[in-house]
Amino acid sequence: MQRIVVPGEKIAGAQIRIENTISDKNGTYACVIGYFDEERKMLMPLEGLWQPRPGDNVIGVVEEDKGTMYIININAPYKALALSKFVDAELAPGDIITASVKQLERGGTVMLLRLTKLEGGKLMSVSPSRIPRIIGKGNSMLKQITDGTGTKMVIGLNGLIWMRGGKVDLATNAILKIVEEAHTAGLTERIKNLLSGNKVQ
Repeated sequence: MQRIVVPGEKIAGAQIRIENTISDKNGTYACVIGYFDEERKMLMPLEGLWQPRPGDNVIGVVEEDKGTMYIININAPYKALALSKFVDAELAPGDIITASVKQLERGGTVMLLRLTKLEGGKLMSVSPSRIPRIIGKGNSMLKQITDGTGTKMVIGLNGLIWMRGGKVDLATNAILKIVEEAHTAGLTERIKNLLSGNKVQ
């Protein structure tokens, strides 16, 4: 069961570790406006910016090669940098990469590491708040899309998705449907029908 919650609303009578919440000895409380899934214990913001944390996987586009570092656009109100000495591939402006957040420094600069160049493919942007639903519990939704389309996908927590091969247009349609209907029940079955070519309500 899902229900809309607002900041400060109590969503559990015990201390539970849930993204976008705070907790104390009396319970767990929402920090954002969103849909709370009681069964899966997930709080999905209706809207919201991605807040970088160490270890987050992101996708970005190289904007500039400064010689000793690369400036990366990560689709967020943060400047992202990667030191050239830690990058194995030779990169140029316009190249798409996936990387891991090392840390967020003062002034809003995101330091990246473990950069990997993504060759070719298509880049898609969605609200970062929809990424958990696109991935699904235990990668279930993502696997359903990749198995149903044969498309290779890399998901960035910053709201960028890279796709290559297979039925990319079908994979795109599935993602758009998830974005639009993330808060509704029965979505998994509707995505299954979409991918299998059955009529979708």
